[in-house]
Amino acid sequence: MSRPMNFVMISPHFPANFETFAVRLHEAGFHTLGIADAPYHELSEGLRAHLTEYYRVDNMEDYDQVYRAVAYFAHKYGRIDRIESHNEYWLELDAQLRTDFNVFGYKTDDMLAVKTKRQMKKIFSEHGLKVAAGDVFHSDDEARVLAEKLGFPVIIKPNSGVGASDTYKIKSSEELEAFFGYQNPKVEYIMEEFIDGDIVTFDGLTDHDGEIVFYSSLEYSEAVLDTVEKDDDMYYYVPRTIPDDLVALGKICVEAFHVKERFFHFEFFRVKETKELMALEVNCRPPGGLTIDMWNYSNDFDIFREYANIVKDNLFEAEILRPYNVVYISRKANQTYAHSIDDIWANFGDNIISIQSVPGVFAKIMGEEGILAHTQTIEEMRELAQYAQAKA
Repeated sequence: MSRPMNFVMISPHFPANFETFAVRLHEAGFHTLGIADAPYHELSEGLRAHLTEYYRVDNMEDYDQVYRAVAYFAHKYGRIDRIESHNEYWLELDAQLRTDFNVFGYKTDDMLAVKTKRQMKKIFSEHGLKVAAGDVFHSDDEARVLAEKLGFPVIIKPNSGVGASDTYKIKSSEELEAFFGYQNPKVEYIMEEFIDGDIVTFDGLTDHDGEIVFYSSLEYSEAVLDTVEKDDDMYYYVPRTIPDDLVALGKICVEAFHVKERFFHFEFFRVKETKELMALEVNCRPPGGLTIDMWNYSNDFDIFREYANIVKDNLFEAEILRPYNVVYISRKANQTYAHSIDDIWANFGDNIISIQSVPGVFAKIMGEEGILAHTQTIEEMRELAQYAQAKA
């Protein structure tokens, strides 16, 4: 009889909707071995019930503490088969641990390609994908020269960063000079030409050999940068229909970045004028927020269970039918709305999946309240979003 696979879960309690990974892996017979800095009693009852063992460290940023936790698990349970957080923040920690314990998956040497935007651009270009012009800069003078070359407006963001944090649209030389006053001196920034386009994504999961077993997409009511700048509402959705050109470029990216037995979230610009796609960046983890749950609702399957089966037996069994569009609609605490949540339930109850309260750390983009809903048509979805976000 073969032994259970040992799956080390880095920070298994965050975000809360990722706790289901531990549940499904445990149900599939894995040893689920959690490591985090949260006290055990603060973990949810459901997570505690589905962790084989939990090792609390004082500081997740202290590599030696986390290393010792994995070493303890290896000593007690045998060879470690997987180490994963599914979280962008811990991507490099995961890779370092996999390197040191010789575990399948991305190692430290792979991080340059999947963490730094400059290297992503290089790989995109080598595989024939169009990218926004731009480069890193290391001084104010380099930035001035680059801005002159690219022309305003430009986008400045961390070369290695997550989401829209520390990202700026600079419209003039005066704004660039102001940026020099508030930039983080510890961050390496990259400057890019501004692309007038909509962000679309190609997301999904690959098997052990790098074959795509499921793919999806996200479309947004507006750019995340604009949502943050205006502090206003937004919605984003998983569409039933995914354009062929997006699928074709997404498949190239999966191969180019050697995505194996991993979730992926690739971002592209759909240029407004030409409708062509330009590659923006690679994220080798599940999309954030409630997107992974939205996949489940849009397909009537359980992606957490399918992931456990991929890791255990390289088997994906769900049939992909895409019966619904699934939308997340934000509502901000600082807005006054024409319709209450009760009104929304009364008018669109058959479409509503749930109403979510959003933790403060995500509320700037996601709103303090989020409505999750499914519709069969895009028209129904837009009607619901407009009703929910109509101002008093």
